[in-house]
Amino acid sequence: MQIGNIFLKIVGFDGYYHLLKSRFMRVKNLYDEIEIIEADKFNIVGDINCVLRDNSVFKAYVELTKTYPEIKKFFIGKEIRIHKKIPEMAGLGGGSSDAAAFLLLANKAFNLNLSTKELVEIGKKIGSDVAFFLYDVDTANVYGRGETVEPVEEKSFDIEVFTPPVECSTPKVYKIYKENFFNPKDSDFDKISTQKLLSSKHPAELNDLLMPALTIYPELNKYKDFGFFSGSGSSFFKIPGEGN
Repeated sequence: MQIGNIFLKIVGFDGYYHLLKSRFMRVKNLYDEIEIIEADKFNIVGDINCVLRDNSVFKAYVELTKTYPEIKKFFIGKEIRIHKKIPEMAGLGGGSSDAAAFLLLANKAFNLNLSTKELVEIGKKIGSDVAFFLYDVDTANVYGRGETVEPVEEKSFDIEVFTPPVECSTPKVYKIYKENFFNPKDSDFDKISTQKLLSSKHPAELNDLLMPALTIYPELNKYKDFGFFSGSGSSFFKIPGEGN
C-alpha cells in the first residue's frame, strides 16, 4: 500500500540524516504486488527505474540473508516479480512498502518468527519509511529517520491522491532544503488530529519539503492547488469532495 504524508516536519540533523516528525496514513486503494516464481536464476524484475543494487526489495533480500544465509538456497532458481502500480519517485512510499512486504513474506514463509521490532531493525537499514509498513496500523506518527512508529488512534478516511507526470528525486529535494530552506523547528502537529490539520493548515505549513520541491521542479506549481504535498513529492492529496 502507498502512504500519504499528512505532515512532514524536519526537526533536526544528526550529521548524516535529516530527523523527522511526520504522520503517515495508508492509502489502501493503490498497491504493488510481489510474487516469487521459478526461473533460470535468481533475479528481481519489474517496471522499476533503478539498477538492481538500488532496488528496495533487493536491499531487503541482502539484509535478511546476512542474518539468515540459509535462505539463499531457496532463492536459487527463483525470480521475484514486482508488479508496480504505485508511481515511483512520487512521495508515496512504494519502494518502502515493497521492501516491508518482502520482509513480512519471508518472515512467514521461512518461519523466522521475527518480532516487529526485529523486522524494524532490518528495515531501517533499507529505507526510512520501511518501518511504518511493518506495523499493522493505518495511521501513525513517525520520528527520527522513520524508525520510531507510534500508532494514532483515529477514525480512518479516504484520501484522494493525484500524481502529476513529474518524478521527484528525494536526495535532490533534501539537498535543496538543506542549502536554501534549512530551519528545523519542532511542532505539536503530532498531537493534532488529521482532520483538524488538513482543515486548518496550509500545505507549506504541513510539509517542509514543498517549497524545496517547487524550487527544483517548477513544473509542480501548476498542480499544487490540488491539495497537500506528500513526502518529497511529486504527489498531492486531499479529502475527496474538499478543496485545498
